[in-house]
Amino acid sequence: MAPFELVAPESVDAAVATLRAAGGALPLAGGTDLLPDLDAGRVDPRRVVSLRRLPWRTLDWTGDSLVVGATLPLRRLEADPDVRRRFPGLYAAVRAVGSVALRHRATLGGNLARAAPASDLIPVLLALDAEVEVVGPAGARTVPVDAFVLGSRRTDLGPADLIRSVRLPESRPSAYLWQRVRPSNDISQVAVAVAYSPSRRDWRVAMGGVPPRATLLSGAADALEGPRPDDGSIRRSAERAAREAALVADKRASEEYRRRLLGTLLARATRATVAVEAP
Repeated sequence: MAPFELVAPESVDAAVATLRAAGGALPLAGGTDLLPDLDAGRVDPRRVVSLRRLPWRTLDWTGDSLVVGATLPLRRLEADPDVRRRFPGLYAAVRAVGSVALRHRATLGGNLARAAPASDLIPVLLALDAEVEVVGPAGARTVPVDAFVLGSRRTDLGPADLIRSVRLPESRPSAYLWQRVRPSNDISQVAVAVAYSPSRRDWRVAMGGVPPRATLLSGAADALEGPRPDDGSIRRSAERAAREAALVADKRASEEYRRRLLGTLLARATRATVAVEAP
């Protein structure tokens, strides 16, 4: 590991100013991705800006809306009974992230900022219509997750921008399912997140585990009819997903296998969502 300066600003303004003043500086939240990258020499910053002193380890409810602070450990989300009851898809996705020890360190903000194609959290955030609150030199702005994640390891963040929080607009019946060769060690060959919005009366379907990024499958969502779609509607949705998804072959799975798996997981996730009782 190359030497670097570690600083821990006491305020948001100081953190932004530090990032802006130091070219090549990197923010540190949980560190579950950044620290291995530093150790392996994949990144070589002159300065690392720790966010541990910022007041962002928060979980705030306003009615059915939830705002998660960017540096809140995932384990806190996993342990919250209201998260499990109101956002079952998010709960399942958090549980899919590594081990308990890792979830004590990993954060929602860090996961979004790293924007890994196989992220377990980004697909379900897409399905839940989540928004990212960003702060930086130009002030604060809110960006839908679908516009925030641009590609593999690419986001809408500027060099001195930080994620302050993630907002989920309403409680939604939802589900998250994935397929891996070794569940505790591997990343997903395909993952599917499904959610139904009671206020808008529509479905959102997202796919993850396939480069370059998690994506919404609008055709599959449009095929689901009403809050309790029947078997025919679910079958049509799975078929559309298998047709419209941009899938690739790599060392983890062939394109054909992924296409078949996607339809199967989508059907199961939809039925699991229908079975969820409204909070």
